[in-house]
Amino acid sequence: MTARIDHLVTSGTFSLDGGTWDVDNNVWIVGDDTEAIVIDAAHDAEAIAEALGGRTLRAIVCTHAHNDHIDAAPALAAATGAPILLHPDDLPLWKQTHPERSPDGELADGQTITVGGAELTVLHTPGHAPGAVCLYAPALGAVFTGDTLFCGGPGATGRSFSHFPTIIDSIRERLLTLPPETAVHTGHGDGTSIGAEAPALDEWIKRGH
Repeated sequence: MTARIDHLVTSGTFSLDGGTWDVDNNVWIVGDDTEAIVIDAAHDAEAIAEALGGRTLRAIVCTHAHNDHIDAAPALAAATGAPILLHPDDLPLWKQTHPERSPDGELADGQTITVGGAELTVLHTPGHAPGAVCLYAPALGAVFTGDTLFCGGPGATGRSFSHFPTIIDSIRERLLTLPPETAVHTGHGDGTSIGAEAPALDEWIKRGH
């Protein structure tokens, strides 16, 4: 069975530093016909469970712990028995949303997650959040970047727990070193590729946003 990437968009709100905004989130499901992982259980556990179509959920992987990426994780875990995995540097953010429920396991740089015959490597890419990670799946020609890299630039760094020079370092050292044809599957909005984004790095640094 060959692994594939399924995608759905869920809608809800993002809250931090006293503000709340309406957002649409990309939820990525990676696996084959029998098993899968979910990358970022956003907003709607029922819709995500439906998209799984009865497959065994092996893990709920959080690219970071902003509430819009983890708000449905406990409900999805309860419905499926799957563990929630988060980089420990994002626990302070996680606890803002789920003070009574801890993640079930930790993500670490270089860790591999295998599902449906595909291997995903965890890349620790702090900057948008301290424990932000991306997941690189070479066999699928894809990297799942959460809110670290978007079509058109890096993720936002204007709020608590974020840092612009750090996200630039993460993108330069961990993502732009991937093959240029690698598809970039983002946390919000349209996808892109490593090759499409790499030439703009110096411009992003100049803009400093």
